[in-house]
Amino acid sequence: MTAARDAVVIGGGHNGLVAAAYLARSGLSTLVCERRGVLGGAAVSEHPFGPDYTVTSLSYVVSLLPPALIRDLGLASHGYHVYPQGPYFAPRADGRYLSLPDDPAARRAQIAKFSERDAAAYEGYQAHLARLGAILGPLLDEIPPRLGSHRPQDLWRQGLLLRHLRKLDERAAVDVTRLLTGSIADLVERYFGSDAMRGLLSVSGVIGTWAGPRSAGTAYVMLHHHIGDTGGQAGAWGFPRGGMGGVTTALAAAARSFGAELRTGAEVARIRTRGGRVTGVTLASGEDIDAPTVVTTAHPQISFLRLLDPAELPRAFVEDIRGWQTRSGTVKINLALGRLPVFASHPGFDPRVHGGTIVLAESLDDVETAFQQAVSGRPSSLPFADICIPSVFDDSLAPAGQHVMSLFTQWVPHEYADAPRADELAAYADRVIARVEAVAPGFTDSILHRQVIGPHQMQQEYGLVGGNIFHGELSLGQMFHARPAAGYADLRTPVRGLYQAGSATHGGGGVTGIPGRNVVRQVLADARAERWRARARARVPQRRAGAA
Repeated sequence: MTAARDAVVIGGGHNGLVAAAYLARSGLSTLVCERRGVLGGAAVSEHPFGPDYTVTSLSYVVSLLPPALIRDLGLASHGYHVYPQGPYFAPRADGRYLSLPDDPAARRAQIAKFSERDAAAYEGYQAHLARLGAILGPLLDEIPPRLGSHRPQDLWRQGLLLRHLRKLDERAAVDVTRLLTGSIADLVERYFGSDAMRGLLSVSGVIGTWAGPRSAGTAYVMLHHHIGDTGGQAGAWGFPRGGMGGVTTALAAAARSFGAELRTGAEVARIRTRGGRVTGVTLASGEDIDAPTVVTTAHPQISFLRLLDPAELPRAFVEDIRGWQTRSGTVKINLALGRLPVFASHPGFDPRVHGGTIVLAESLDDVETAFQQAVSGRPSSLPFADICIPSVFDDSLAPAGQHVMSLFTQWVPHEYADAPRADELAAYADRVIARVEAVAPGFTDSILHRQVIGPHQMQQEYGLVGGNIFHGELSLGQMFHARPAAGYADLRTPVRGLYQAGSATHGGGGVTGIPGRNVVRQVLADARAERWRARARARVPQRRAGAA
């Protein structure tokens, strides 16, 4: 059985849905093929505890989805709504807490509890990040040029980078270099002396990353998380109504409104090619779907080493994909609670606390130790956790008076992606819960249900190779023009008509939708160029006939 479409999108995660919406909006008959029985990829809301509880299984907050994309696709009209997340709150084992509220005076007073010097330094730290974000942030939005190529069209695109370099003076050039190559420890220790500040801020440099705070490149990971826009505030984060599935539900509705067809339970078994050009896909059911354009949003090692025969691809490209670093060590814990936690250091209900980012990290050295234990093959004895309770704002997620809690934690050995390790993960989760219990006595008794998702389940069920939520580590050697292979950061692939737009491409790493939007720009630009070439070829015989 064979069907035909103008375009097929592999993967119904957020980037696949964004691509489908833009393709259909451009007038192309578009089909999305999603392997699982539900759309959303890693940005999905599910019901592991029954229908009364809506849990965001993996990714848990939204920040980097561009406002222009939200407007283009009319997401608000499809139910997209974000509740701004509250500030950092870090309860400590000694009974104190550190909070970073938005109000500058209140924030300074909070930091001064631990260090007057740190309180005075925070404004300079924020200004430093803002300057670097203004330089590097716009690059996230762009399709990288083919650096090193000498073709005229590539040289022209390389020249466009100069408009960003014009923003640099001597000081900024050094600061950008240090940010891209340095560690989050280098950065925060330059400004702050207290364990409380260093521990809290170091977490943003290692979230989802197989690297400790003293590892090179983690300073940029922090900035990547810092650059965002929800409601116009750079670096702000928020909870979508309905969980992260609320984002992809709105994207799916937008894609359907433009005419895209979205199919679940439609696993792609093979990407078909002929003569170096894509011809369509074959589903695991045996159905063939012909299409001159295919966009894959799957992990690159799935797309190019499993769905394609590597022998059809250039050797250097295959070597880059095989060498793509996609390790992790993260464990996601989802809980249903009978009540909100009562923190010993801040016992009253406060939406800025319970609705904020609750961080368990006593010091930067504790976070580094947790990583080094995993590197040595042992799960962390004192895991750090990045915690949120979205039901504080969104009453659709749990029954009245009850709540759902998301704990993004690290690290277990990255080899845990190779086997379930259920007993070890349960013991690890017990240690995370014990850390919460230590700062919120009685917390353990409030737990009604628990779900623990380790690297193996992330890999097998959600297609996150190695359990890496970014589809690949955000290291300097895997960013911009190197993401995910030399010469192919422009969202094209070695196969004509086959494009890539997963989180392993530039602009990915987080729920951004940028690869899904930019790949359609590339598809349409290539189609225009092909039409011009066809017209030029048609003119040549006409001129020859006239000359004769």
